[in-house]
Amino acid sequence: MKPPGLCLEINHLIHYAETMKVWLKLLIGSVLGIVAGFLLPSANQSAANAIAWLGELAIRIGRYGLAPILVFSLTIAVYELRQDGQFWGLTLRTFLAIFACSVFVISAGILATLVFPPSRIPILNEGLADAISLNTADNILKIFPSNMFAAVVSDGVFILPLCIFAFFLGMGLSYDRNYTKPVISLIDSLSRIFYHIVSFFSEILGFVMIVLSAYWAIRFHQVLKADVFQDLILLLGILSVVLGFGILPLFLYFLKPKTNPWAILYGSLSQALAAFFSGDINFTLPVLFRHIKENLGVRRRSNTVTVTLFTVFGRAGSAMVAAAAFIVIIKSYSSLPINTGIIVSIAGRALLISFLLAGHPGDGAYTALAVICLGYGGGFEAGYLILKPLAFYLIAVGTFLDVMITSIGSYAVSHISGFQEDKEIRHFI
Repeated sequence: MKPPGLCLEINHLIHYAETMKVWLKLLIGSVLGIVAGFLLPSANQSAANAIAWLGELAIRIGRYGLAPILVFSLTIAVYELRQDGQFWGLTLRTFLAIFACSVFVISAGILATLVFPPSRIPILNEGLADAISLNTADNILKIFPSNMFAAVVSDGVFILPLCIFAFFLGMGLSYDRNYTKPVISLIDSLSRIFYHIVSFFSEILGFVMIVLSAYWAIRFHQVLKADVFQDLILLLGILSVVLGFGILPLFLYFLKPKTNPWAILYGSLSQALAAFFSGDINFTLPVLFRHIKENLGVRRRSNTVTVTLFTVFGRAGSAMVAAAAFIVIIKSYSSLPINTGIIVSIAGRALLISFLLAGHPGDGAYTALAVICLGYGGGFEAGYLILKPLAFYLIAVGTFLDVMITSIGSYAVSHISGFQEDKEIRHFI
């Protein structure tokens, strides 16, 4: 029989864990994982394989509830916005925000790389180029499978078919209220049920983050030993922090009525941590849905639409990282100066690619870099291979910026559209 004092202490710890802020759980998990990752012997291949397997399992746990909440919440959001006559206006404002953010972030990244150029990276034996592409033509075909229900039973990695399915279903609910009312009630209930299921998973992500951050730390430790990537790591790290935690939130000062950007930043810490250590936009999406609603006060109908559009089409952070890395590759291969024409070409390619990364939720920045290298030609086709050991870091930084753009952009669009109500910081989850 347990002593009464011990039982009280255990109950106190359980209650504290339940009431702890989600971002704090993720932070503690991340710190524990990083410490474990640096302490684990990197030479032990069995341990490295086990951590890699656990990392894949962790990503699957984070993605587990995405498809149901995306389909049902987006369906009801499209229906409600159409009933109010606000769907197309909200969609247009979101795409304008995506385009503006993409141009600014990519331009800022290229400018910073040119002003503070990292040291050249030695050209090592590159080996064979990987078969990497955007698969744009195939992805377009996947949007409209021969069977409409095939979009729902897919693996859920490429979420655009799910979004299109939800869009048409939401449109169809406006047909005749006499016939669709029972279905509307069912979909609304399912949306709320799966929201609570996803909320449960976000509460246990602190444990998942231990594995993800440990796997991240193991790879980071190995990269540091190579002693050739430090300048690029430092540049991208500083640039992402300045953009994500500094410059982008400052744009919120221009919103009317005025808002506190630092409260928005505090409310976005959970998704920032999840994005950086997972490097997977689909893993972070459920966290985004919950925190933008409960911390930033964005209503479900706007939250679902804006977050989905930003994460599908607004991958400016990944594209910016790819553009900056490609400039480093050019400087590593050649001593010739980079003229204005080359800069415009890189920026244009990166901007276009930022809209086409929906099929690459877990490797956006590295895929974008490979596509830029392969498309640019001129002997740079295999240039991305010299950064292959750093691919996980490029992906982490790119995904972090993608998610911060999504949080800030979704809040701004919803605030302007009248779908946002401020919440007290003490009530943040």
